[in-house]
Amino acid sequence: MKDLKELLDEMEARFNSIEFITDDPIQIPHSYSKKQNLEIAGFFASIFAWGQRKTIINKTRDFLSRMGEDPYNFILNHRDEDRLIFSDFKHRTFQPVDAYAFLEFLQKQYRKHDSLEHSFANHLQPGAETVEDALIGFRYEFISQSGALQRTFKHLSGPQTGSSCKRLNMFLRWMVRKDDRGVDFGIWDKIQPSQLCLPLDVHVDRVARKLNLLNRKQTDWKAVIELTSRLKIYDPKDPARYDFALFGMSLNGEF
Repeated sequence: MKDLKELLDEMEARFNSIEFITDDPIQIPHSYSKKQNLEIAGFFASIFAWGQRKTIINKTRDFLSRMGEDPYNFILNHRDEDRLIFSDFKHRTFQPVDAYAFLEFLQKQYRKHDSLEHSFANHLQPGAETVEDALIGFRYEFISQSGALQRTFKHLSGPQTGSSCKRLNMFLRWMVRKDDRGVDFGIWDKIQPSQLCLPLDVHVDRVARKLNLLNRKQTDWKAVIELTSRLKIYDPKDPARYDFALFGMSLNGEF
C-alpha cells in the first residue's frame, strides 16, 4: 500500500500535464500570449467556473469574443456605451449588470497598473503565510470601485464571507505556480507558490475527506486552510500542486 505522499505525488505527476488543458477552463488563457490578455482570460474563466466544464469554456469564449481579438485593449479603452455588447450575456446567475460591474472594475485597475497582480499582492503583508489578505483586499477593492449592485458581490467571494473562494484560488494557482509541466503559467512573482491555498470544490472536497486530509464538516474558508496546511506537510513550498492530484482522482472516478 502506497503511503499518502507517494500517492499524491504520483497523481500530481499524472494529471499536471499538458493533456489536462484539453478539457479544462485553463485552456482559455492558453489561447493568449500577451500577459494582460492572459490575465483577463484567466480571470473570467475562473469567475465563470461553476457548472459543467464544457459550458464554462463555451461561455468564457463567448464573453471574450465580444471584446475582439485583444481583451486588454477593450478593457483599457472601451467607453460605457461599448459595454452594451454584453446586454444579452448570461451564465447561470451571472447577468449583464454583473458584466458591466466587472468591466468597470478591471478598467480602473488596468488604467492604474499594468498587471492584475498588484490588485492582489498589494494587500499581502511581508511574510504572510497564505493569500487570505490578498483575497480579502481584492474583494474590498471590487466592492468600492466597480459600482456593482450588491447582487454582484456573490460572484467575487472572499474569506471574510466564509466562502472557500474556489474560483479566485484557482485563478491565483494559474498565475503564480511555476513548474515545467506547461499547465500553470507562473507569470506573477509578488505572490509565492507557498502562499497559495487549495481551490476547494466538491471534487477536491470529496477526495480530501476520503484520504483523511480534511475533517471540518463545512466546505468553507476554514476547511481550505485546514486542507492547505495538511498538504504543506508534503510540500511546504508548493502545496497547491496537489490540486491536480485531488481533482484528477475525482474526475477519473478513482475516489
